[in-house]
Amino acid sequence: MPGPSTAILWFRRDLRVHDHPALAYALANFDQVVPLFVVDNRLVHGRWRSPNRLWFLAGALRSLQHELRERDSALTVVRGDPTALVPRLARETGATAVIMTRDLTPYGRWRDVSVSLSLSASGIRHVAGRGLLVHEPEEVPRPAGGPFTVFSPFHRRWLAAPMRAIEPAPSTIATPPEVTAAPDVGPGELLGDPVPTADRALLPDPSEAAARRRLDRWAGSEALLDYAAGRDRLDLEGTSRLSQDLRFGLLSPVDVLVRTGGDGSGHRRFHSELAWRDFYAHLLWHLPRVARESFRAELDGVAWSTDAGAIESWRTGRTGYPVVDAAMRQLLATGWMHNRARMIVASFLTKHLGVDWRVGEAHFMAHLLDGDPASNNGGWQWAASTGTDPQPWFRIFNPTLQGRRHDPDGAYVRRWVPELAGVPGLDGADVHEPPPGVYLDRIVPHADGRSRALAEYARATGMPDSRDSRRRC
Repeated sequence: MPGPSTAILWFRRDLRVHDHPALAYALANFDQVVPLFVVDNRLVHGRWRSPNRLWFLAGALRSLQHELRERDSALTVVRGDPTALVPRLARETGATAVIMTRDLTPYGRWRDVSVSLSLSASGIRHVAGRGLLVHEPEEVPRPAGGPFTVFSPFHRRWLAAPMRAIEPAPSTIATPPEVTAAPDVGPGELLGDPVPTADRALLPDPSEAAARRRLDRWAGSEALLDYAAGRDRLDLEGTSRLSQDLRFGLLSPVDVLVRTGGDGSGHRRFHSELAWRDFYAHLLWHLPRVARESFRAELDGVAWSTDAGAIESWRTGRTGYPVVDAAMRQLLATGWMHNRARMIVASFLTKHLGVDWRVGEAHFMAHLLDGDPASNNGGWQWAASTGTDPQPWFRIFNPTLQGRRHDPDGAYVRRWVPELAGVPGLDGADVHEPPPGVYLDRIVPHADGRSRALAEYARATGMPDSRDSRRRC
C-alpha cells in the first residue's frame, strides 16, 4: 500500500496559523504537512536589507515555531538558495507537492517560477494560492483589460468583488515524526543574529499572538470609529499600527477586514487603506517595471539633485523644519512613521530638495518594519508625482502648514524634537515655526524649494508652472 501523502508548506510572508488558505489547502488534500521556511540569502543581503525587519522576522519565526509545536508540528528552517533547497527538500521528504502563498513581487515571481520548473522536472506539483491580499489581481479586472491605474474605479471594483471565507486555525497539523523530532533551529542565528537600528524598547512584539491582540484593540477602539477624521493627526493614536503584521503575514488582510467591519465612515475609510495596499500590489504585478522606473516615464527626465549634505540632513532629521525632522527621527527610533508624516517628508525630499524618489524609497526600506516593495514604491511615486494616480506635481506641501494642521498642539514635534520642548514662546502650534536662532536653520526656504520644483517639473512635462501660483497645501 502507498504511504501517506505528504506536502511541503513553504512559509514566506504568511507567518501565521489563523486564516491561512495555503495551510488549509494542505491539510484538506494531504495526509502529512512539512512546514518550511527558507532564509533566502538574496533577501537577507539584497537591495532592501533592513536590520529592523530581520529582527522582526526572527521573532515572527520563533512565534511560528511555537504555534506549530502547539499543534503537534514543527517548522523546518534552513538558509540558502530556495531555488535549490526547496526542490531538494521536497524530494528528501517524499513530498508530492509544495504549497505556498502567492508572491506578487518581481523577485518573488522569478523565484517561484524557477522553483516550479525544478519541481516539475521531478514530478512534484507546485501550488501557489491566495493569502497575501484581500483580492488577487485577477479578481479586480479592468473592464477594458490591463491594470487599473486610477484608484477610485479600482476601489469600486474591489468593493464589489466576492470575499473568500475565513479559514480557522487548525487544532493539529499532522507532520512526519522525523520532522517533529528534530529540535527547532534558532532563526535568529540563521538570520545573522540581527540587531535592530531602532530602539528595541519601542518595537512591537513580533508574534502572531501579539498581532492578534493589536487587532482586537483596534477593532474595538474609538479611534477606528473616528478614523476618517482622526487618521491624519500626528499627535494622536489614531491609526491601527497593524502595518508590520500585514507585511509579515502575522495577520491576514481578510481577517483584518472582517474584524473591522461596520457601516461607519471610520470603518469605510480604514477599509480603503486595505484597498490601497491591494492597488499597489496589483500594479506591481501587472507592471513590474515600476519597481525601478517612474510609472510616468516622462518624469524620469526630471533633473534630480544629488546634494549629499541635503540628503543626509533629511535622513537624520536636521532640515530645520520641525515636522519633517520629527518624522525622520521617529522613523530612526521606532522603525515606523505615521502615514501623513510619510507624505510630508516624501514631498519635502522630492519637491523642496529635488532629490530622486528612489533615494527616499531606499531609506524607508532600510528602516521600516512594514517596508513593503509595492506599497512603499507606490507611496513614494505618489508623493513625487511620478506614479499612478499621483499627487499632482504642481501641489507641493508646505511643511509648516502641514505641521500646524495635523499636529495642532505641537505634541508630535515636542516628542521627537525634544530640543523644541519647553522653549519659551513656542506654545501650541507655534513650535512648527520657531524664530531664527531658536532651532536649526532651514536647509531650503519653502518658497525657493517650491519654485525650483515647479520649474523643473514644468520643464520635464512640457507644461506651464503657473497653475499653482495661489495654491496652499
